Amino acid sequence: MIITRCALVAASLLLFSVVSSSALSVEALADPIPTKIAKGNIVVGVVGFLQLPRTQDVNGEGAHPAFARLQYLLPVRDGSGRLVINDTRGILYVTDRAGAQLQVYLDLRQQAVGFSDATFANETGLAGFSFHPDFAKAGEPGYGKFYTAYSSPSDHGYANYLDDAAGNHESVVREWTADDSGLNVFSGTSREIFRIGQFDQNHNIGTIKFNPYAAPGSADYGILYVSLGDGGGAHDPEQNGQSLATPMSSIMRIDPLGGGGRKQYGIPGDNPFVDDPEIASEIWVYGLRHTQQFSFDTDGRVFMADIGQSQVEEINIGIAGGNYGWRVREGMFATAFAFENARPGPVYPLPEDDPQEFVYPIAQYDHEEGDAVGSGFVYRGDAIPELQGKYVFADMVRGRIFFIDTESLSPGKPALIQELRLQFDGVEREFHDVSNYPSRYSPRNRSDLRMGIDSDGELYLLSKGDGRVRKLVPAI
Repeated sequence: MIITRCALVAASLLLFSVVSSSALSVEALADPIPTKIAKGNIVVGVVGFLQLPRTQDVNGEGAHPAFARLQYLLPVRDGSGRLVINDTRGILYVTDRAGAQLQVYLDLRQQAVGFSDATFANETGLAGFSFHPDFAKAGEPGYGKFYTAYSSPSDHGYANYLDDAAGNHESVVREWTADDSGLNVFSGTSREIFRIGQFDQNHNIGTIKFNPYAAPGSADYGILYVSLGDGGGAHDPEQNGQSLATPMSSIMRIDPLGGGGRKQYGIPGDNPFVDDPEIASEIWVYGLRHTQQFSFDTDGRVFMADIGQSQVEEINIGIAGGNYGWRVREGMFATAFAFENARPGPVYPLPEDDPQEFVYPIAQYDHEEGDAVGSGFVYRGDAIPELQGKYVFADMVRGRIFFIDTESLSPGKPALIQELRLQFDGVEREFHDVSNYPSRYSPRNRSDLRMGIDSDGELYLLSKGDGRVRKLVPAI
């Protein structure tokens, strides 16, 4: 089930800043969300699962000198239980369901595909990957195919969008075709299917993902979703958030096995803007600042974690054609760009004469509680019954893990966020106390915590500082 929106206002086609009649009297909010996030009653255990090898940034240590830049842990949905993990420095690893055997599946640094993480190691490199739902189905067009999202020098190819505006790198989606889907070392061919110019070093391509719960023959089966940030620079200086001319600040929805002419991919016929020649037809949703991660629930809902600028972190539900408000909205608040003469940085109350229809978050928190929302999944496993049906997500910097109920969610009516309690060796502790490392962005150390999921719906914690994968299990 994909939620759809019937109509959007014509003004969405323009680059604009919404101007309010209350511009002269608006005051910034000192504490946008006064309610504090309390610890809930759910306690889970955290156990060691896997240690990844140490890797190095190509240009030496970045702003965060990580042991290994682990980003995602996802299953190969072929019945084998295999798990694949990416290090953004260019490596895809594969391991068995027990985490006992780890090996390199594919090293992009050894492939002639223009891979580079040299621009900004903290946000460029091998950003994401996804296996086609027919990866293990011999005879099907998707057999052996998987996809990677990564950064590439701007002189290595011609971009579908913003080729002339690219700085020193571009974001790429590449298709790989394995000769044998059952092998744990890649052998096969590849082709580039999408490229977009990046004017700055951050807020690049992020998650790429197929809906793992779509049934064969359904409209969403074999369709690839791709998240793109606003291109970087504080406060969206290129105003990509409210532009529909390119897929920046959006989640794209494409058919990687379709296409013709210059495009190496197809546009699904049910995309919301497919019939409008003035709009990039790849766009599924837009107005996102930096949705580095999104995930699907079993009913097809898409949960999107959008990293805020200065004040508010968001969890959103994907609604086809929806405008999520950036850069004139941050959470359920207005930014300075919604007013005349307001100071960028803080957030403000929504204007009373709001002229634009936005899709607001289902959950939000401010920077007294965390710094940057990370990955999350709706828990559908069996090991921890108390978590069943809850969306579990992390603040990547502080290492806090939160959850919300998902039964009755409504955009614009933020759900109650509670903090998950963690046991290490039977003792309740904070994740940040277990794993953290120095950051040159701020005076506090950071956990750099991400989450993963296996084919049984069980959840994992990935930390860049120590290169470890841990698993959530029942508390003792």
